[in-house]
Amino acid sequence: MSTGIHPTAIVASGAQLGEDVEIGPYCVVGEHVRLASRTRLVAHVVIDGDTWVGEDCELFPFCSIGTTPQDKKLKSTREPARLRIGNNNRIREHVTIHGGTPFGGGTTTVGDDNMILVGAHIGHDATVGSKVVFTNGAMAAGHTEIGDRAILGAMVGIHQFARVGKLAMVGAGAMVSHDAPPFAMIQGDRAKLVAVNKVGLHRNGYTAEQKALVKRVFRLLFWRAGTLHQRLEFVRGSALHRNPICREIVDFVAASKRGICSPRSGLRNPTGEVATGEDTAST
Repeated sequence: MSTGIHPTAIVASGAQLGEDVEIGPYCVVGEHVRLASRTRLVAHVVIDGDTWVGEDCELFPFCSIGTTPQDKKLKSTREPARLRIGNNNRIREHVTIHGGTPFGGGTTTVGDDNMILVGAHIGHDATVGSKVVFTNGAMAAGHTEIGDRAILGAMVGIHQFARVGKLAMVGAGAMVSHDAPPFAMIQGDRAKLVAVNKVGLHRNGYTAEQKALVKRVFRLLFWRAGTLHQRLEFVRGSALHRNPICREIVDFVAASKRGICSPRSGLRNPTGEVATGEDTAST
């Protein structure tokens, strides 16, 4: 096994290191940590707890990964917190990621190909998908769920137990206390639904037909008269529901426990029409 460990680094004897791991100056690696092949700790990185980091990850100075979660209920005698981080992640300076607790899912999970930028935080028992961007200072509290390809703008705050759906774009400074649907644009404090994330759909290869479908489903669910339950049932009973993209949006909304971010009052809807509360399903 070929590894490069700087002489000032402290690596516990129980730590497991893959091929070509690099551990830079003044890093500290705990006894239950596993670092997979070609992962690099630049300098001054602390990794503790029952933490596994996948292949080809890069961790930058002063990030702190897998240390004791911020939960008053925890006891000092508990087992080390579990944290599982996938492959090809970039974890920048001053990022903090905490492991799971017995009061949540037990494990914090981060997928593959994520960019977690300076000062971001991922709380205990959170689940983060793949190809997600946490911009500088973005924070996801405990028990949150962040879907694949979501983007959290600078200084975004995600409330405990809230969810951010696949390919959602959360604008800088948003305080998200309810669930953000897949493919949505979310802004403000408290955060509101403002549009479909058309740019994100385009960049990720969605066809014109798929983008039109997302717009129509949003219009029926969020820019139509009636209760949310009535609107969900309307979409479930329509031909649109045969499409897996539609079902993904409907299932996410139906499973919400905190409620969905409501549309901003007086906002133009994704088709460019003024939202009036009238039925626009035929347009």
